Amino acid sequence: MKHQKNKIVTKICSSIALITLISCGVNKNKEKTEQELVSSVKTSSLKFTYQNITGIGKDSLYNRRDNSDVIKVGDTYYVWYSRMDSPITSGYWATIWYATSKDGGYSWQEQGQALGLGEKGAFDSHSVFTPNILAYHGKYYLYYTGVKPTPGNPKGEFEGNHTTDFTAFGLAVADNPNGPFKRVENNPILEIGKTPEDFDSYRIDDASLMVSNNKILLYYKGRSIVHGAKGPKLTQMSVAYADQPEGPFVKHKGALLDKSHEVLVWKKEGGVASLASISKTVNYAKDGIHFSTMAENLTNIPKAPGLYRPDLEDGNKGDNIPGWGIAMKVKKGEAYLVRFEME
Repeated sequence: MKHQKNKIVTKICSSIALITLISCGVNKNKEKTEQELVSSVKTSSLKFTYQNITGIGKDSLYNRRDNSDVIKVGDTYYVWYSRMDSPITSGYWATIWYATSKDGGYSWQEQGQALGLGEKGAFDSHSVFTPNILAYHGKYYLYYTGVKPTPGNPKGEFEGNHTTDFTAFGLAVADNPNGPFKRVENNPILEIGKTPEDFDSYRIDDASLMVSNNKILLYYKGRSIVHGAKGPKLTQMSVAYADQPEGPFVKHKGALLDKSHEVLVWKKEGGVASLASISKTVNYAKDGIHFSTMAENLTNIPKAPGLYRPDLEDGNKGDNIPGWGIAMKVKKGEAYLVRFEME
């Protein structure tokens, strides 16, 4: 009887050991596969070059900045951006305008205002800025950041403080890229974190869209209120998910990338690549969540860039990017847009 018990115990231990070995092997193979995937897309360096553009470049009357990604409708390229009266360079005093190009982004024609300020008292009644675009099922979705005058300011002005000037994301929809764009009823579609410790408890900005597995992914940057004036240098990136472009959006818990002040994402090798401007890196995640560095120590990187992304066009089928886009240059009293190429 005792001998039989020993045999049974031995068999059980052997089975457990075998399961453990198989489990370890699967985990190691999974880790190896993920490492091989990152290695396969890893690049030693990226080179950025710039070209001046006409129409929305240097201008003595208006400043332009924080443009969207670029899409093509028919034979025409479209870009949306923040516009301010010169010499104002901050996007916190902007409205959203748009321009078109027929020659691959070298010359542009400003077509007009795409979205003005919200109604008095609304979350976007002081400024609308950093737009981005998604064409989906025959409609055009214009995502943007909004801010209202500082609560409690005796003159009803915007202070740009680090305690109460919260931002939120808004959305306006049109049947045509030329508009008119109409705000959705459930604005704002995404708001700051609910607790001070959240990475996005003070500001959210820079919406960047993607369609994946019939889900709408909204990548964005966030700043925590606990960081105060140091916030811009501690910006992090995360993502929110929705079944429809209008939402409701559900945030991923926590940040995905630190040192990522300006959000630029694009599809790559079945996953997602992202430029992190503060760390000067390009990162890659097969699942769009767990990012690893694929290029680092980048120089001359574009500021607040938007790429020409065919995957944002209606049908959302383009998985490769041609490697050019629009970015901004900012100097004292001057902000304007330029074309860039990424090689």
